[in-house]
Formats: sequence, C-alpha cells, structure tokens
Amino acid sequence: MYNFSYFKEKDQQTISDLIGDYPFAFMTGSYLSGEQVATQIPVLMEVRNGELFLQGHIMRNTDHHKAFTENPNALLVFTGPSAYVSASWYSNPQNGSTWNYMSVHIGGQIQFMSDDELISFMRRLTLKFEKGNTQSQTIYDNLPEGFLSKMMPAIAGFEIKADKIENVFKLSQNRDEKSYLNIIAKLEEQGGSAALVASEMKKRKAALFPPGVEWDGTKFVS
Repeated sequence: MYNFSYFKEKDQQTISDLIGDYPFAFMTGSYLSGEQVATQIPVLMEVRNGELFLQGHIMRNTDHHKAFTENPNALLVFTGPSAYVSASWYSNPQNGSTWNYMSVHIGGQIQFMSDDELISFMRRLTLKFEKGNTQSQTIYDNLPEGFLSKMMPAIAGFEIKADKIENVFKLSQNRDEKSYLNIIAKLEEQGGSAALVASEMKKRKAALFPPGVEWDGTKFVS
C-alpha cells in the first residue's frame, strides 16, 4: 500500500462511507501453496460491538472457494473514483504526473455461513440493492422456489471480521494551494469520475490550507 501519512484518511465515517458507496469489492487470497486467487463481489458492511464485519457470497467449487476453504486469509479492496492528474497543472510543472484515488484495504479470515445464515444474508443483500423495494420480483423472498432450490446450494456465504484496515485517500494533499485549486478545476472540466475526485478534494481544502500555513514540499509550515 502507498504508505504516506498525508494520504491517510483519519475519519472513520469517511472510510465507512467509501465502503458503503462502493461495495463491489476486489477479494484476493491464496492456496497454502502460494498460488493466488481473486474475485469481485458485492459486500455488505456491519458494525457489531465496535468491530467491522463484511459479508458476501461466492460460487462453490471455483478456484477462490477452494483456496479460501484451504486458507481463510483474505484481503478485500474497496476502490472509489480515480483520475489522472497531469503535472502540467502544477505551479511547477517540472515534475511527475500522477493518479488520484481512494481505496480501503481490509484483511481478515473468512468464516463460511450456515445455510440459515446464508438465507438471512441473501434477504438483506437483495433488498439493499433493490433499494428496499419489497415488491421487486428479484428480492430473495419473491424468487421462485424452483430457482432458489437450484441456486442456493451453488453458493457459499461468508463473513470476515476486519482484523486490519488500511486506506489511501491520495488527493493531491502534497501540492501547494495554487496547484491544488488548478487540479480541482481541471478535474471538474472532465466530469464523470474525475469530477467526483474534485468534489472530494474540495471537501479537504479548508483543512489543508488554513490561513498562514503553507506546504514546503514535505509538510505544512507556519
């Protein structure tokens, strides 16, 4: 992980919001032999007794299901919007261009669910992504029994207690105020994901550039 203190988000709610807003996680692990596996899945987040748990499901008899059965150690990566940042936008353009992004990495051990736990999870998962619409034909309770009897045995539900949480919110915090504002303007012009990155940068501007404080290239100084 890109480990620089000024690219770390300290607000826990902001970290939770990114997971909630971008729940389609990249999950990776390995067999005991070291052979790696990976998949991408929607994940639900739950806080119990101050601890974070993540729940999801994967297909049985896939490489990742077999690997996690053998070795339960897993890493989930949640990634928000990202955008290319050209050094030509800096007050001093004789520099390297870069990429702004937001990412949360969560490590822990997979515990597979019982059949009843999987049913409860699938009820919550389908209802959440159908935006609470109990009339939707695709939420768990409205699916045909024939479909459920075929598909449910083919999936394995899991839960991961977050033993390690790391993050990178790389949003040009190491740039001077003039560069920072110009980067925001350039990203807003592009729209889409770039504009979302600009919006996140704007939220941080006041804290980054209080009156009388300047960036010397490595830290803020009065």
